[in-house]
Amino acid sequence: MFELQRSSDAEEIRLGEFDVIAAGAIPWQLRNGELQVLLIHRPRYDDWSWPKGKLDAGESIPECAVRELSEEVGLQLTLGIPLAATAYSVKGKTKVVYYWAAKVDASLQAAPDGEECDEIRWVPASQAAALLTNPSDLAPLEDLLKAHDKQRLESQAFIILRHAKAKPRGKWTRAEGERPLAATGRRQAQAVARMLEAWRPGHVASSPWTRCVQTVTPYLALHSLNLKTIRAITEYEANRKPHKAQRAIEKLVGKSRSQVICTHRPVLPLIIEVLRARVSPKVAAVLPTQDPFLDPGGVIVAQQVIGAKHQFVSVEIHAPYHD
Repeated sequence: MFELQRSSDAEEIRLGEFDVIAAGAIPWQLRNGELQVLLIHRPRYDDWSWPKGKLDAGESIPECAVRELSEEVGLQLTLGIPLAATAYSVKGKTKVVYYWAAKVDASLQAAPDGEECDEIRWVPASQAAALLTNPSDLAPLEDLLKAHDKQRLESQAFIILRHAKAKPRGKWTRAEGERPLAATGRRQAQAVARMLEAWRPGHVASSPWTRCVQTVTPYLALHSLNLKTIRAITEYEANRKPHKAQRAIEKLVGKSRSQVICTHRPVLPLIIEVLRARVSPKVAAVLPTQDPFLDPGGVIVAQQVIGAKHQFVSVEIHAPYHD
């Protein structure tokens, strides 16, 4: 199961433990310059809410949010900025719901599934609060409205991935750059590919070392993408010439596109330094500060504002899949 830390969440959410974990999203779009959001009616509860639901077994939290959008309103969307999570009690159990913004292209049509959701309604975001049934659904809406007012709602994912678990260094007698993933690492790579579907990055860069390439291969295969290898972000080169590794990362940041970069533990602090210089103190507080920064197969997702290539507005840290 994946664990999650996000800059959008209150401290009690980040530090809390919950019996039930769920995820959802607020679908949004601009119509004639007006921000609109999609509300759903749930016949089981006779309420107006957001698309959301509980995790399936073995599913990551972002996967759950995307799946619920697909199942309840028929939309195949990617996740944007994280929005405030909400926590409450249900039948004596603690429950948390993690939310994201999800932009809906004008060409896409939403439709209720007829079971979990029997009616949908596009409404001006400024009027949605009055229509929501549950007060717990207000916090993510408030985040969405604030992001829109600050022109930070439209964004793309810049994803940092530490390669999955490799065969032990001490038991490998050939070149270090050829050390492959362990069996656990291969399963982690499959899980990472499934989770990346929540953002669907269109560009993939990686250290050319075998364990990094093998980590991103399942995702590359899903979308028939080409891989860009960057020698400067291998473990060896980054230790020898950290300024070159950092410059390579800054160059990728400057591309301002949805992308994922797979690299090694010693390179992570260099990447985090690049991010830290481009986020607010509140967002920076979520970034890891101590070695190993990420466990093998761990992911950092930073949302980059479209049109402002040097500005990141959120950070999420997804701990690796463990079977």
